[in-house]
This record gives sequence, C-alpha cells and structure tokens, in this order.
Amino acid sequence: MASMGATAQEGPNGSLETTLPEGDAVSTSPTHPLGVLPLGNKFFFKGTEARTFCGTFQRFPEEMLSLFLEYLDQESLRMLGYTCRYLYAFAYDDALWKSLFLEANTGRFEGKWLGSWRSTVLKLPAGQKSNLDCSNVFSDVLHRPFVCRYVDLEQFASNIPPRSQIQRFKNISYEEFAENLTGQPFVLTECIQEWPAYMSWNLEEILRRYGDVDFRAEAVDWPFSTYYDYMNNTKDESPLYLFDKKFAEKMGITVGHEQGAAYWSPDCFGPDLFDALGGDRPARRWLIIGPEGSGSTFHKDPNATSAWNAVLSGRKYWIMFPPSAAVPGVFVSKDGGEVTSPLSIAEWLLQFHEEARQLPECIEGICHAGEILHVPSGWWHLVVNLEAGIALTQNFVPKSPSCGHLSNVLSFLKDKPDQVTGFRSDIEDPYGLFVDRLRETHPEVLDKALEILEKRNALKKRTWSEAVGESKDEPSGGGFSFGFGDDDDEEIP
Repeated sequence: MASMGATAQEGPNGSLETTLPEGDAVSTSPTHPLGVLPLGNKFFFKGTEARTFCGTFQRFPEEMLSLFLEYLDQESLRMLGYTCRYLYAFAYDDALWKSLFLEANTGRFEGKWLGSWRSTVLKLPAGQKSNLDCSNVFSDVLHRPFVCRYVDLEQFASNIPPRSQIQRFKNISYEEFAENLTGQPFVLTECIQEWPAYMSWNLEEILRRYGDVDFRAEAVDWPFSTYYDYMNNTKDESPLYLFDKKFAEKMGITVGHEQGAAYWSPDCFGPDLFDALGGDRPARRWLIIGPEGSGSTFHKDPNATSAWNAVLSGRKYWIMFPPSAAVPGVFVSKDGGEVTSPLSIAEWLLQFHEEARQLPECIEGICHAGEILHVPSGWWHLVVNLEAGIALTQNFVPKSPSCGHLSNVLSFLKDKPDQVTGFRSDIEDPYGLFVDRLRETHPEVLDKALEILEKRNALKKRTWSEAVGESKDEPSGGGFSFGFGDDDDEEIP
C-alpha cells in the first residue's frame, strides 16, 4: 500500500513505514521530516488518525485541502497549522511557503536562506525545526513530493537504447551543420575547451568573484551568495533554477570573438539571422546554474528558434522529441500556447519515462562538462541536472540552405504574435521589423523563406479543402480560421 512500489513494514503504534527495495527508483529510504506516511498506510493503522481532529476540514479531500491552503496568507497559514497535527502537516508543506516567498519577493531578495521556504519566510533561526510527530497523518499529497526529491536520477539517464542516443561528434564544420544537421540534436565534445569561461568558471569561483551580484531565479533577484546557500541546503522537489539573461552585463564580461571575451558562439553554427535586428533582437543568451535535480520540464524554445547549450560544470540529462511527436504526459493547447505536464521533473520520469523510451521518436543523452548540445527549432525537450552545475545557452536562427528554419521563425512571429517573447515592449510588430531588416541584409535568404511559407500555406488550404469536401465551384464556409499550430517543422523543398 506504500507509494511507488515500496513495501511496508510495521512501525510504532501499528503504522506502516515505507521501505524501498534495493535498486528502486528512490536512492534512499527517506523519512518525512514530520513522519507523514503514504495514504494507503491508514488501512493498517491501529491508533487514531490525526484527520479525526480537524473538524470541518475532514470533509475536504486532501487535494482540495491543499488547494484551499494556497489562498491563505502567511499568518493565516501559520495559525491554522497550530490547530491540530493534521492541519499542521499540511500547513508545514514547503511548496506553500515557496509560493508565499515568490509572491512577496517580486524584486530583490535581501534576506538570508534559512534552510527551508517556511523558515525563510517566517525568519525562523537557522536550524530551528519542529519536533511535532505527525506519524498518524496519512497523505499522498504530502508524502509523494517528498519522496520524489529522493528519486535516483541516474537510473533514468542510464541504459539508453543505442537507437535513441543523441549523436556525438568531436566537432563539425559550418558546411556540415548547414547541409545535414540543422534539424537534428547532437552533442559536440571538443568545441568549447578554449573558452576562458570553461577553463575558469566553477561555483566556488563565481561565488568568490560575484557573490554580491544579483542574478534572476524565478522572477526574484538573489545575490549569488544567497542562491549558493540555497543550492547547498535545499530539499525542494523542484529546486529553484538560476536563469539570467543579463548576466554578461552584471558580470562585466564580453561575449564574442573579440579579444578578452569569456566565450563565443561556436563557428559551426554559422551566422545568426536574428543579428539582422541589431539592438532590437529578442533576448538570446542565458547563464544557467542549479543544484542536482533542477532543470526544465518539457517545452520548446521561444519564437521557433534553435539553441545550443554548453555545460561548463556538472552533467545534464536530456530527453527530446521532434516537433510533431506526442510526448507522453504532455498536453498542448490547440494554438500551442499552453503546455500542461506533471508538476515536477521527477514525477514525469516516474510516470512516463518508460513509456517515452519505447517511442521511436525518443532521443536521449547526457551532456558532460566541456560539451555542447544542439537543440533544433521546435523540438520538445526536458533537461535535468544530474549534479550541481553551470551552463551557458544561446538561441539563434540558423542560415540553412533550405531556409526552412527561417521560415519557421517568420511563421511564428506572424501567426502567433501573442506567443512571441523576448522583444522590447516598444516593438509592436516583430515580424514586420524582422522582414524589413532581412530585406536589407539577406534579401535572397528572405525571398526563399517567404516562398517556402507561401507553398506551405497553399498546401494547408488545399488539404483543408479536400478534408471538408469543397470543390472549386463551392464557396468556403466563411468565418472560420484554421491554424496548424507548430506543424511548420515540415519543410517543403
């Protein structure tokens, strides 16, 4: 009855404690800090459940109770937790306090990390922990996220089937990339070794040099010294990810091929057509730092761009799918603007990884320190840090001979203006601006991309007409707009 295939053994007061067999998905046999047990254990419990004493809240399913608590402010949440053990266990849930922290700190966080979100929000002395025994509280809502924090990530990143492994090269030329690889994920193993950033950056060095510099992590600016404390002392199921697009200015570094630059885009990726926008281009580069278990759930990169991701320290596990694939456990709205998936990376891995690995479209691999991974336009990807590390990533629009990637970006900017991101707010028409600049700098490339778009649109209209049985003499239905979402990954020669 214990969760995730664990067995149960009788513990104090007749309760059943979770015991995980050797080699299970969880790396250790963790005990919840309050002693909370999985819901199924209540059927073997010989004492009195804590839920009995929570009054009207007994009527709430545990999912509803958890949702209700999200609407409380910190004082109400704290005081409600003092009424009984059952409500204390729910009010102690650090995910609730994380939300309160993020709501209260929309700018710069000037406090200290005190070991948990609850302690940090309430400014409790470091090391102060509750000794309240909640071993008569049974809840999957509380216990499952806690166990997910201890999932053994290595088992999901190992034994990758040969057919699914991401291609690996020492290095490639621009011609090889442009002709054959713009639409394929791959890892380059000997491409960034000369970067000063790769040779000198590590977590301790960044702490020493930039400890007082503020970096962005989930809409909050943290001094790096505070985030470093968080990284080394967090039990979050989904650890906070440092993801900063203004890091170069903050760190006072130069990016590019000029003398003294910290790093540069590898030559094999060639020109970035968004460079035609000059200072009007959307955000393109980010510094990424996170502890083990941090990462990103399934998503596509913004504005239909491609990207590269260079690992300076640590290791990252990637699982990827082409644009047209149906990713298990991921649900996308018709316009592609909203993506719904399990709340955490660990939860997706536990529930859907085995199913995903069976799909022929599935691509997996590990990117080690000193390596760089290419993410093609439109590809779904989930990435998780197998250990604490630093990475640099950059989005770009490759100049491929087919111009298919440029046409993807143009189509996205034109047809999905509500999903376009990264441009300054005063740029009202990113599509029109980009077309105008390309007309000045790359007219032949632009003409070919627009020709591809015209062919695609003609094909879509013809396909739709055939689907609804229209003939040349029959008028269309009128008043109906049909969008094909992200199907524009299909290139028409």
